[in-house]
Amino acid sequence: MVTARTHLWFGNNGAHEAARFYAEHIPGSSVESVLDALEGVPGGQPGEPFIVEFTVAGIPVTGLNAGSAFTLNEAFSFYLRVGSQEEVDRFWEVLTSDGGEPGPCGWCKDRFGVSWQVIPERLEELCGDYTTDANKRAMNAMLKMGKIDVAALEAAYRGE
Repeated sequence: MVTARTHLWFGNNGAHEAARFYAEHIPGSSVESVLDALEGVPGGQPGEPFIVEFTVAGIPVTGLNAGSAFTLNEAFSFYLRVGSQEEVDRFWEVLTSDGGEPGPCGWCKDRFGVSWQVIPERLEELCGDYTTDANKRAMNAMLKMGKIDVAALEAAYRGE
């Protein structure tokens, strides 16, 4: 059987801490296993977490602490689909706290360097397939936002 999973290289050696953080704050997340580095492992410190198997919102992830040869960037992000403005606000606050960074269009970066796009279901509904003027207005409004504001999207959709 062939399987695939996301593999993230934590150049800041934060895989285990990140996995615990996600398990605490993102529903459907957990830490499955932690393998410590052995003597002679490039980039790894003996006795410290090296390979961390975890799940983020149901997505299996392997985190690797192997030194700073590679770092995470915006080329990879988790698309965190949420149901309400309250959830947007809550997850945005959690993910940008303690050194995380807000970004444009619903994107932010957590303190471990992982990028997230926090998107309410309503955005997808309002933008539809971008074929109507209302859909286009909602999309253009989103492109000017940092954290997504559902009320502002709805106003743009209505042409207000």
